[in-house]
Amino acid sequence: MTSPLPPPTRRRLAGPVLSPWRSARGDASGQPPVRLTATLCRAEEQFAALADEWEALRARNRSATPFQSHAWLWSWWRSYGRRGRLRVVLVRENGRLVAAAPLMLVHRPLPALVTLGGSISDYQDVLLDDSCPRAAGALARALHSASRSAVLDLREVRPGGAAERLYAAWPGVSRCLADSSCLELPGIPMEEMLRRLAPASAKRTRRKVRRIAELGIEAHDVTGERVADAVRTMLRLHERQWRGRGVTPEHLRSRFGAHLVRATTALVACGDAAVTEYRIGGRVAACDVAFTSRDLVCGYLYGADPALREQRVDIATMLLQHDAHYAAASGRGTLSMLRGTEPYKLRWRPVTAVNRRYLLARRELAPALGLLAAQAAARELAAELLRKRPLSSVVRALPGRACRGPRTRQ
Repeated sequence: MTSPLPPPTRRRLAGPVLSPWRSARGDASGQPPVRLTATLCRAEEQFAALADEWEALRARNRSATPFQSHAWLWSWWRSYGRRGRLRVVLVRENGRLVAAAPLMLVHRPLPALVTLGGSISDYQDVLLDDSCPRAAGALARALHSASRSAVLDLREVRPGGAAERLYAAWPGVSRCLADSSCLELPGIPMEEMLRRLAPASAKRTRRKVRRIAELGIEAHDVTGERVADAVRTMLRLHERQWRGRGVTPEHLRSRFGAHLVRATTALVACGDAAVTEYRIGGRVAACDVAFTSRDLVCGYLYGADPALREQRVDIATMLLQHDAHYAAASGRGTLSMLRGTEPYKLRWRPVTAVNRRYLLARRELAPALGLLAAQAAARELAAELLRKRPLSSVVRALPGRACRGPRTRQ
C-alpha cells in the first residue's frame, strides 16, 4: 500500500506508509497527472523482492556504483543487518521507482539512520533517477517525514554522488563533512601510466613488469559457477599474505566471507564485477576482485601467495597492470584504488578524491546533528595527531578512547 508523498512537515507519522501529499496536476497537453508516492520498507522479505526495480533504478543513476546494487546491499544485510532495524525509503512516480535510500536504524551514540553497506563499502549513497527532476526533492521530503527523532548519517559519498542532490534539497538542518580519501588514476593502458611517472620510477616499474612476464604469470577471468570457489581461494590467500602483518580483522570473519562470495557471484553474473586469477603454470598464485560501473573500475580486494614476494614479484604492479588494461579496453575513464593513501599507491601519482559525509536532520534535532559533527571533527583531529606524534603522547593528550581511521584496502 502506498500514499502520495508528504510536503515538508514536522508531523510525526506511524507505520510503513508516509503521509498524504497532493499530486501534481497534468499539463495542458492532456498528459496524466504526476503522482509521487513514498513508502517505508521495514520487512526483509519486501527488500529482497525489490531486486528487479532496484537495479532498473540503479541503471538510471549514472553516479551509482556496485556498492549501491541490490546484490551487494541485500547480501550485506544478510550478514550484518539487525532484525527490526531495516529502514528503506522508496519513492515512486506513477508507480515507477525513482528514488531509494537503503538505511538502517542505529542507536549509538545517538539515534541515526545510516546507509546499508557499512565500513566494508568504500562508496555509500542513495539512488536517484537522473531522468526524474523531482526525485531528489521527493526523497528529501520522504526522509524528513520518516527520520523522526533520528539524524541521517550518509557516509562515504563519492564526489558527484546522488546524495549531493538530496543534500541540496533537504528541508531541515544539514552539514557536509569530509570523509575518507580515495586515490584515482585515469583509465589508460600501462605504458601510458608509466609516462606519468618520473623517469627513474618508470624505469624501476618497467623492470617489475618484465619480471612478471619472465615468470610466465597469466591473468585469467573467472566466470559462472567458478566464481564462488575463486573468491574463497582469494580469501585464503589474503589471510596467508597478511598473516602476522596486521590484516584487517573483518576480512577473516566468516560473515564477511559469506557476504563477499554471495555478492561477487551475483555482480559478476550481471557484469558489475570481475574476478581474476593470476596463474603460474596452472597454479593460482593470486586472485583479485574488482568492481565496475559505467565509467569506473575499482580493485576491491586481493589475495596473493607469499611465495610471489620471494620471487621478487611486485603484486601491486601486477594488479594495476591488469586493471589499467581492463579500464582502457572497456572505455571506463577512472581507475580507483579506493580508500587509503598508502605509499605504494602514491607512487603512481594519483588524484585524491575526498568522499563526503552528509548529516541531515529535522530542525528540532540541530543539537544532535551538531554533536555528531563535533565527534567527527574530534576523530579527524585524533587521526591527524596519530600521523604526526607517537601514540603514547596522543593518548595522554586526548580524553577518552582513540578512534581508528578509515579502512584501507589490503
